Amino acid sequence: MSARNKLREGDQPRQSASIFAALGDETRLLLISRLCNDGPMSITRLTRGTNVTRQAVTKHLEVMREVGLVRNTRRGRERIWQLEQRRLKEARHCLDLISKQWDEALAQLKKVVEE
Repeated sequence: MSARNKLREGDQPRQSASIFAALGDETRLLLISRLCNDGPMSITRLTRGTNVTRQAVTKHLEVMREVGLVRNTRRGRERIWQLEQRRLKEARHCLDLISKQWDEALAQLKKVVEE
């Protein structure tokens, strides 16, 4: 792996840290899951069937909007929220890099132990 690729891979976790911080909340994960499964929806629909208030959902969505995980558009009097797939793909790529690094480290450890 070239030094350039290592630098790029080393920067990836830093760039994704805000995504993981935003996803580190159970309610936000629930909201992401609902948006993944059911597509774009209003706050009214997002809160339906939960014990979370509309005001709390709005605050959680704003946190996720700030890091680029969701966006909203106006439809009449409502705001419709939807996922930003690109940011989720960045987070997945970061996790893939970390997994690859662990696999490489474990392979090196195995090699040392077996020698």
